[in-house]
Amino acid sequence: MSTEVKIPALGESISSGVLSSWKVAEGTYVEIDQPIYELETDKITQEGLAEVAGVISFLAKEGDEVEIGATIASIDESAAQPAPSKPEQNEDAETEVQQVAPEPEVITTPAEETKAVVKEEKAEIVDSPKEDIPLSPAVRKILAETKLDPASISGSGKDGRITKADVLNAQKASIDAPKQVQAEPKSTPPSVSPDSDSRSTRRSLSPIRRKIASRLVEAQQTAAILSTFNEVDLTEIMALRKRHQDSFVKQNGVKLGFMSFFVKGVVHALRAVPQINSRMEGNELVENHYFDIGVAVGTEKGLVVPVLRDCDQLGFAEIEQSIVDYAKKARSGGITLQDMQGGCFTITNGGIYGSLLSTPIINPPQSGILGMHSIQERPVAINGEVVIRPMMYTALSYDHRVVDGKQAVTFLVKLKEAMEDPARLALGI
Repeated sequence: MSTEVKIPALGESISSGVLSSWKVAEGTYVEIDQPIYELETDKITQEGLAEVAGVISFLAKEGDEVEIGATIASIDESAAQPAPSKPEQNEDAETEVQQVAPEPEVITTPAEETKAVVKEEKAEIVDSPKEDIPLSPAVRKILAETKLDPASISGSGKDGRITKADVLNAQKASIDAPKQVQAEPKSTPPSVSPDSDSRSTRRSLSPIRRKIASRLVEAQQTAAILSTFNEVDLTEIMALRKRHQDSFVKQNGVKLGFMSFFVKGVVHALRAVPQINSRMEGNELVENHYFDIGVAVGTEKGLVVPVLRDCDQLGFAEIEQSIVDYAKKARSGGITLQDMQGGCFTITNGGIYGSLLSTPIINPPQSGILGMHSIQERPVAINGEVVIRPMMYTALSYDHRVVDGKQAVTFLVKLKEAMEDPARLALGI
């Protein structure tokens, strides 16, 4: 009896994916719940598990695009589980041999060992279907020097005997052959097209990259995106982190980073400007009364945005731990569709890559996204004096159909106030 391996439904918006890799070999025995394949979709990379135990047969190849519900393999449940691996049997066999018939120890002199090696080499050389035809001492000597197989040499002597000239001709032919092989490509026209040289490589876009491209174009075409900027003095946050980092790590097992402050600061600013915490649906404006904040995470396959739920109710440690967990899942391919669904607002940190300033694109249907950037020590004027402070540019991109310029600027001002005086986050002012 065989059981079909089908691609399961992964979400309403996912209709197909690319079979990026098989995690088992064709014809091997798989156990129940053993990972057997990896499917890459336009949103997530999902592992497939074996529902039954048996021998697997592939019906699709790595790199194939498969529809949801398609059968990609079958598992023969009637196949018997293979016996223990051979290495164990070999070890047992060696033990038995040693117990039953131990080899007698033979003591030889160095001269005898040398003679034995020479005899073995000569035996290997002359061992051939032509061993019934005697070879002269001169021929045997040349064969030993050239390492040629006498079976591959046609004899021109009496009764087909191999002569010294036959061996020399064979040696010359073996030397000339590689030169001819190397020379052949020079006269052979290239089999690739002129635009397929080493200066460029052509490959298909992954489903995730295609989805990212589609979403970015959709955002630009369907929303009136505008960006506004401000700068934040991070002196107080850096001093606070320095004072309490050790105690925070000891108590929570995770570092106190900048992102938790910005997540809390975004919640603080969204409370002050609720218009940004809304979205357009047709001719209606839907205002959210919850604070699910997406945090962009870069991976080798593209950008994913897992969502931190109810950030207004989370503590700093919970936010930091959630970000660490999501980052690990995203980079190992374990992020799920549920992890990325929803979200009221997004934060992206280009500063970790060295970005000084950017205009991020909103994540539809959200109406706003905050861009964080590099922290740089810059001279600023405070109370009539020029001082050096750790400064960061912040950028808010927003949908101008929903959010006015005044509201966008107010949002960034509220965020700036909270970051420069973190006590406001605790006091809610």
